[in-house]
Amino acid sequence: MAIVVKPAVERGKIAPFKMGHVALKVRNLQEMIKWYGTVLEAEISYANDDVAFMAYDDEHHRIALVKLPELELPAENATGMDHCSFSYKDLGELLASYKRIKATGIEPFWCIIHGPSTSMYYKDPDGNKIELMIDNFETQQELVDFFDGGAYEENFMGIMFDPDEMAEKFDAGVPAKELTKRGTLPDGMSPWDMLRS
Repeated sequence: MAIVVKPAVERGKIAPFKMGHVALKVRNLQEMIKWYGTVLEAEISYANDDVAFMAYDDEHHRIALVKLPELELPAENATGMDHCSFSYKDLGELLASYKRIKATGIEPFWCIIHGPSTSMYYKDPDGNKIELMIDNFETQQELVDFFDGGAYEENFMGIMFDPDEMAEKFDAGVPAKELTKRGTLPDGMSPWDMLRS
């Protein structure tokens, strides 16, 4: 059974009021500045030869890039953070961003309707993964109903989708609710068959 999580402040707790930024160790600073500038529409708030702080909103920085010598790429089977997620207001914004980013030659490696979210995953030049996503439900009750309906018992991963096909249907007037409704697993497939890394 799903539980509606109360914000910490409503539980009488002191907790962060927002997530501040993500800091990345990078091999090629200029390449990463260009990539995050393209994908997130971020601009430099401060940079020198070794660091860059970038933001896409009124925060002083959301992405910190630090160039360090002789970095090695992490092993695929190592523990650590899998990805960082950035939310858009609605499907129109997500798909417009997808088309803009694709026009620069950058494409997602995994597009999936998890259920609560519709997500596109990208890899930066160092292989760090970021998720561009929207929330599919407008209320907490819709989310609770989704979980209580057994959808995650059957499939905790989601259903992959073709972003070009979704964008075409959206532009043709198909409602976002219809496009982001998660289907069922194809016959003979498991949730792990929906994973791309």
